[in-house]
Amino acid sequence: MSNIPEQLRFRDSHEWVDPTQEISPVGITDHAQAELTDVVFVDLPKLGPVSAGQQVCVIESVKAASDIYSPVSGEIVEVNETLTSEPGLINTDPYGAGWIFKIKMDSANETSALMDAATYKAHLG
Repeated sequence: MSNIPEQLRFRDSHEWVDPTQEISPVGITDHAQAELTDVVFVDLPKLGPVSAGQQVCVIESVKAASDIYSPVSGEIVEVNETLTSEPGLINTDPYGAGWIFKIKMDSANETSALMDAATYKAHLG
């Protein structure tokens, strides 16, 4: 079974956000990186305001290209430049060094609309 950290919240499109942090990293889940297999390129998002569900960037793997969506509304304040030279971090550490961007959430309450770990686990089957 995929690694699913309890404190995170998840979109059905497999992005995660940490509702306990005012400026939270966002990435894709362990399940998503396993489905993609080897990530070879990350088209990092632009800094600035985004809406929940807005497509913000693309990850390319040896199998497919995958759109990445913002799990919450807010402002993208930082991108993980390391992924430009080391996109495989998304595979090896999806909840740590493989984060894609950091978002300053408009409202932490918005994360309540996302799946908790148990619901996400059920969503995966």
